[in-house]
Amino acid sequence: MSVAWIVLILSGMLEAVWASALDASKGFKKLWPSVLFVVSVTASMVGLAWAMREIPVGTAYAVWVGLGAVLTAAWAMITRKERATVLRIALLAGLIACVAGLKLVSA
Repeated sequence: MSVAWIVLILSGMLEAVWASALDASKGFKKLWPSVLFVVSVTASMVGLAWAMREIPVGTAYAVWVGLGAVLTAAWAMITRKERATVLRIALLAGLIACVAGLKLVSA
């Protein structure tokens, strides 16, 4: 796996961090979640931009969004902000399969 893919995966993980921090900031009314949001969204975007120097934009963006969406939804279920249902988990597994498939076909 190339450095660009590692950076892209880390950036996708940071997308889940900033999305969760944004929710926790309650509309930027809470300081520390707001600070975490700004730091993580900046790092996530910089990593995405850097990875896109080697990974095609469509693939990079889809992997970044897909990973961020899956992790954000999983975190919401773990923290019980959203219900974990069999269908929801199956759909997230399908999204993971699609993201992994994009990695495989872009090699």
